[in-house]
Amino acid sequence: MSSDDTIIDRLAARLLTAPPPAPARHTLVPDWRPDHPIDRPPVLAAVLIALIRRPEGVTVLYTERSPDLRAHSGQVAFPGGKVDAEDADAGAAALREAYEEVGMVTRDANVIGYMPTYYTGTNYLITPVVATVEPSGPFVPNPGEVHSVFEVPLQRILASEAYGTFSIHRHGKEHRTWQIDHDGHRIWGITANLTRRFRDLALDEVSS
Repeated sequence: MSSDDTIIDRLAARLLTAPPPAPARHTLVPDWRPDHPIDRPPVLAAVLIALIRRPEGVTVLYTERSPDLRAHSGQVAFPGGKVDAEDADAGAAALREAYEEVGMVTRDANVIGYMPTYYTGTNYLITPVVATVEPSGPFVPNPGEVHSVFEVPLQRILASEAYGTFSIHRHGKEHRTWQIDHDGHRIWGITANLTRRFRDLALDEVSS
C-alpha cells in the first residue's frame, strides 16, 4: 500500500459518514465578521475535495474561476456551489457541480466522507465532501464558470511548509487566511482554509 493510500484510509476513518446537520443559527461563527449582522438563514453549499488517483500519486483537484463571473472571479476554488432542492444531499450537490464545472463523471467518484461545515462571512454554510476519483477521461472546464483546472500533489497539501498566510483588508480591517502557492497558482481564502482543515484532519493535527 502506498503512503497516499495509507493517508486516505486514515482520513476515511476520521471523516463523518453522512453530511452534518446544519448548526443552529445562533451558534454559527463566520470566518470573518461582516459590518452588519446577518438576519437571514445561511445559504447551504457543498464543495468537492477530489482525491485524484494518478500513476505518479494522488492529487487534489482545484479550479480557477472564470474572470467573467461577478463573484470571486479568477479565484481558485474547489468544484462546488449551492445545494439545490433537487439534490439528495450535500454529496449529490458536490458531485453535480463537479460534473457541471469540469465534466467529472459521477460514477468515477467514490465519496469517502464529509468534513464539518464551514461558515463564511458572506452567509454560506459549506459542507466539504471528500471523494476518491478514478478519472475515465480528462477534466474539461466549463467556460461559463471555470477558466482552468489544475491538480496539486497530495503530499504537498500535507506538508506544513507549503502553507503561508494571506492578508486582505475589508473596510479598514485586516483579515488573514491560509495561502498555498503552486505552479503559478495562489490558493487563499475559503479554499485555502478548507485545504488546511483537510490536511489537519488527514494528519490528525490541530493548526496553531
